[in-house]
Amino acid sequence: MKKIIIILIVGFSVLSCSNSKQAYLFTSFREPATDGLYLASSEDGYHWKDLGGPYLKPEAGKSKIMRDPSIVKGKDNVYHMVWTTDWKGGDGFGYASSKDLIHWSEQQYIHVMKNEPEVVNVWAPEIFYDDEQDRYIIIWASTIPFRFEKGVEEERNNHRMYYVTTKDFKTFSDTKLFFEPGFSVIDCVIVKRAKNDYVLVLKDNTRPMRNLKVAFGKTPIGPFENISDPYTDYLSEGPTVLKKDNDWLIYYDNYGAKNYQALRTSDFKKFENISSKIQLPEGHKHGTITTISKKTLKSLIENKK
Repeated sequence: MKKIIIILIVGFSVLSCSNSKQAYLFTSFREPATDGLYLASSEDGYHWKDLGGPYLKPEAGKSKIMRDPSIVKGKDNVYHMVWTTDWKGGDGFGYASSKDLIHWSEQQYIHVMKNEPEVVNVWAPEIFYDDEQDRYIIIWASTIPFRFEKGVEEERNNHRMYYVTTKDFKTFSDTKLFFEPGFSVIDCVIVKRAKNDYVLVLKDNTRPMRNLKVAFGKTPIGPFENISDPYTDYLSEGPTVLKKDNDWLIYYDNYGAKNYQALRTSDFKKFENISSKIQLPEGHKHGTITTISKKTLKSLIENKK
């Protein structure tokens, strides 16, 4: 029973921070994405303090960049992180792990699209811990020209979502199609509300839309259905979600207006803009939120000095 309880409380990229010994941690990068990992922390989920960076300089991939760092706290309080390594080209993403967010494992390049020689890109990998099957699910967006009906998109900009699973980051499942909504889609985030109740936060990346929507499913790998109308402005992307009391906060890059915004929702059907209530470090870019112990946070602050 003790093991089951531990598994249930760790590892979500969408997290509650009701424990006073915990704080929130927000990963980030700074343009032009060559420096590496930046971090911010928050006690309340609204106001974020800059922890600086870089904490990990990118070495994986041809371009040696780090965009869209996605992190999850897994079993034994080990942090697992994946990130975009190349704007165009490449067949995989970067991966590293850490116990304290200061000292990191050797970086790996995970060739998830090695069997797709025509793949254009591997964008914004997002990591999710599936507590029910004790596995990590990693999803990302890729374009494979002429694979799907392109609609209004050019063949080299017609993304779909793919995924792999792993238990140890040494062996991975075969790559499979994760989400095919019938339009170009990127920047998806899996949210678990309860058993057999999942939400997928997504970006409709078609030229007329380029905004955020949600879909609903019974498992973390879908199928996700009942896609909503958009609930953000034109030119918005990079969502991440945290649980705050009885609500969910959705942070996203409102890049058309060159600012970061946030919404609050209790049901993923009605959304309240709370952007006036949040505070983020200058230059903060697309990342994800997890939790961090106060002890680890103290070490990060001391390291910053």
